[in-house]
Amino acid sequence: MSDFPPHAGWRHTGDQPSLPESHASVAVPKAAGFFRKMLAFAGPGALIAVGYMDPGNWATDIKGGSTWGFALLWVILLSNLMAILLQSMCARLGIATGRDLAQACRDHYSKPVSNCLWLVCEAAICACDLAEVVGSALALKLLFGLPMIWGVCLTALDVFVMLLLQKRGFRWVEALVISLVLLIGGCFLLQLLWAKPDAGGILRGFAPNLDILHDGKMLFVAVGILGATVMPHNLYLHSSIVQTRAFERTPAGRKDALKFATLDSTVCLMLALFINAAILIVAAAAFHGTPNQGVAEIQDAHKLLAPVLGVGAAGAVFAIALLASGQSSTLTGTLAGQIVMEGFLRIRLQPWLRRLITRGIAIIPAVLVIGLCGEKAGDGLLMWSQVVLSLQLPFAVVPLVLFVGCKKKMGELAAPLWQLILAWITAAVILALNLALVADFFFHGFFFGKAA
Repeated sequence: MSDFPPHAGWRHTGDQPSLPESHASVAVPKAAGFFRKMLAFAGPGALIAVGYMDPGNWATDIKGGSTWGFALLWVILLSNLMAILLQSMCARLGIATGRDLAQACRDHYSKPVSNCLWLVCEAAICACDLAEVVGSALALKLLFGLPMIWGVCLTALDVFVMLLLQKRGFRWVEALVISLVLLIGGCFLLQLLWAKPDAGGILRGFAPNLDILHDGKMLFVAVGILGATVMPHNLYLHSSIVQTRAFERTPAGRKDALKFATLDSTVCLMLALFINAAILIVAAAAFHGTPNQGVAEIQDAHKLLAPVLGVGAAGAVFAIALLASGQSSTLTGTLAGQIVMEGFLRIRLQPWLRRLITRGIAIIPAVLVIGLCGEKAGDGLLMWSQVVLSLQLPFAVVPLVLFVGCKKKMGELAAPLWQLILAWITAAVILALNLALVADFFFHGFFFGKAA
């Protein structure tokens, strides 16, 4: 049964809730203090944060750090601030309307437009899944010497892990992901201590500069960082999983839920900022200005870290973090695929079948490319997947901002004017970077030459 608020402006009012098997399944204490409520709402932010530290980030951050030192740290910071803003708006949409972003698009737009948005979103999920699958397979190869094609096939097991955990309750999914995020963070804290980066250089790297507008290669990587950080599928995912909390479906209850959901996502995304920045900083400290400057492949970075940092365990710690990153991201990517398919198409399949379909969309292209082009193609797939994600972003961001700014659709939880202004600026920056990338492609051709 749906608990959609009776707001005008939506065509459908009797749809099933988003992610019905987990909807309102996590209890929220009604008469509790701030910290108990905060703990009750903690969890969805971690599932969102893993999408901002997936293996696709590694390829772009390593390339950026090894080639330009700390110069692209400001792009990571800007991307993270954009992510915090956009994810808070996703929580607002889900809590205020009882719809995820996919359901909202289907309710608002005509069927042809909605179907086009679905296809674009599926392409982005495929690109994201591809990065996660390749990253996990690469980590298995680095740790155990397993051929990448077999590693790619093994990632299908996450389908059964997700099914098992969700049967035990959505909190189990969150607990596993939080554990993996903490493992990634711990690994990169060690890497930073071993790398001993220049603190002054790091601070200067967070100061914005316009060098990317004059360097096609740098622009390519910067847009890749943006695509790897602000994840399109996360916008659909977050608007759904905030509804797993059994908060009171009243105006006061929704306001309270929005406050805690925003706090949860903001804290977790700050951890993601630390990890993303740490990847670039370690690459810059280890490789920039050395004979290894310009290292772009994860395998090369893994091989060189131990001798460069002088710590034998550095390579293993790097690979463990990569495996944790890939596995945590595949869990949330599979969940996002389910939400998008159900939201746009209203297709209700058995959980194991729809997740197997979602995973197959990523595994089949990865197996084909690696089989035909060799294992070295894995790093190229990671980089290109992030640019595809960035190009898809406007198709998710623009509808999101339109919906949350509409009082007719959102009621009293419509976004305030200052937030809408920042959101439209964010959308404009994303569009401008993508247009600059496309213009550089047509007029300079660096995609298939210099930057590829």
